Amino acid sequence: MSAASAKSGLDFPAALKDAGLAALIALALSIAMLFFRTVDFQGNLILEKRWTLAGTTVLIVFAGRLALNLFWFPRRGGLGLFKIASSALPARFAELGKWMAPVLIVFAVVLPFLPASNRYIMDLAILVLTYVMLGWGLNIVVGLAGLLDLGYVAFYAVGAYSYALIATTFDWSFWVCLPLAGMFAALWGIILGFPVLRLRGDYLAIVTLAFGEIIRIVLLNWYTLTNGPDGITRIPRPSFFGLEFKRFGDGTFANYFNIEYSSMHRIVFLYYVILVLALITSALTIRLRRLPIGRAWEAMREDEIACRSLGINITNTKLTAFSIGAMFGGFAGSFFATRQGFISPESFTFIESAIILAIVVLGGMGSQIGVAIAAIVMIGGLELLRDLDALKQLFGDNFDPALYRMLLFGLAMVGIMVWRPRGLVSSRAPTVVLREHKARSADLVKEGHG
Repeated sequence: MSAASAKSGLDFPAALKDAGLAALIALALSIAMLFFRTVDFQGNLILEKRWTLAGTTVLIVFAGRLALNLFWFPRRGGLGLFKIASSALPARFAELGKWMAPVLIVFAVVLPFLPASNRYIMDLAILVLTYVMLGWGLNIVVGLAGLLDLGYVAFYAVGAYSYALIATTFDWSFWVCLPLAGMFAALWGIILGFPVLRLRGDYLAIVTLAFGEIIRIVLLNWYTLTNGPDGITRIPRPSFFGLEFKRFGDGTFANYFNIEYSSMHRIVFLYYVILVLALITSALTIRLRRLPIGRAWEAMREDEIACRSLGINITNTKLTAFSIGAMFGGFAGSFFATRQGFISPESFTFIESAIILAIVVLGGMGSQIGVAIAAIVMIGGLELLRDLDALKQLFGDNFDPALYRMLLFGLAMVGIMVWRPRGLVSSRAPTVVLREHKARSADLVKEGHG
């Protein structure tokens, strides 16, 4: 135990009292939200009482609050052991990130060939990689440039609808429409960037949120172009150098390579397409960070006024951040459209922007590996919570895990923000390291000139 923890002491009664108060608040909330449930029984609505669920929720809140008081908040009578132990975590995460990224890339490449890889696993992997790409795109705007964007789903929608409209109208292939979708999304990023050049903080967040809603409402009401709430169907699928993934025909993938047809061929191909797109996004982002524009983004994130005084063009810096981040969102949107084969405005609501922003913040703003880990945990874990037999055995057959997965998801987010307020990977290597100047200074000191 360190000197700080010994000095703080342990006030168990105060910690117990605070945990009991939190449990009472949870009990009051659970009565209205969890304890009673309306059930249709033979045409009549009756109130079902769920003692086990409400009691378990109260006990979890009590135990969690007591643990925080005892081991996390030293000023509230606890020892703060977890907080003291977590002070060395940034350096450990930095060391893990050096080998974790290559391991994840190798695992992603060989995933389709693993024995446990089935249709569900591959679909889930495609979904996770899509959000990884979206997170890396938003990371440019939020993590590097420091611009809070709550309407990033708008660029996602622009890319999806651009590809769907061009492909269905002109019968162009996915590979021709993909760069066009990114260009259209980047153009809308510039259009958003001009009105918000003088805005920061909460005002910027409100305007970007409004922009995302404007795009969704336009897609919903411009029926002659977007087909409104009916959406766009029969969106063409991508081909493998002109080979279609169909069961019959001469120009099919299975016939050309003389293999037996399988529906997994198209799924694996789509998986590698989004994997390549995500890796390109990461590589370009890392490269841009080392260029002057990337350094300008990070400088603007730290202090915009100081950037202006140093002669950095804030207008160009903001517009490039919005446009490049929007471009990657457009690429992800075009892939989403071709994977689904159908898009509608309901797929681009504010909750999507919130999830993508949560991935960036919880992963660690500015950290590529942190965003990837957060996307895997949040999206993959959220999907795995759809069916949990263990919870059904605990709460009964009437318990539906899908109804409470968002509750568990929220608790996990609160836990991460308490444990790691700056994200899972809050530390990263600096973009610029003056090794030569540092070595020269050391030589001068040795020579006696310092």
